Amino acid sequence: MSREKLNTYTAEFRESAVKLANESNQLVAQVAKELGINVNTLHTWIAKYSKAKSTDKPERTDEPERTDEHLYDELKRLRKDVVRLTEERDLLKKAAAYFTKEQR
Repeated sequence: MSREKLNTYTAEFRESAVKLANESNQLVAQVAKELGINVNTLHTWIAKYSKAKSTDKPERTDEPERTDEHLYDELKRLRKDVVRLTEERDLLKKAAAYFTKEQR
């Protein structure tokens, strides 16, 4: 059995191939043929690079840039809110239990 040499492509080549396939009016198979790569390879790259872009954190333009100090302050505030809300929930549970007992 002979082993075929696997082609390795640079990240720049992959990205440009995906960009070409997505932006051209040609079929993916034709783009792959012109670039000298396997059609399935190009489809794999398209899926990979599309998935990577969709999982990137979306940019928010309505919030000012946050620093570590702002994040720390927000975390402190949120933790206080969690404690307060937990206490309120527990109080409401006790009140509900009390009133259901009273009705019986």
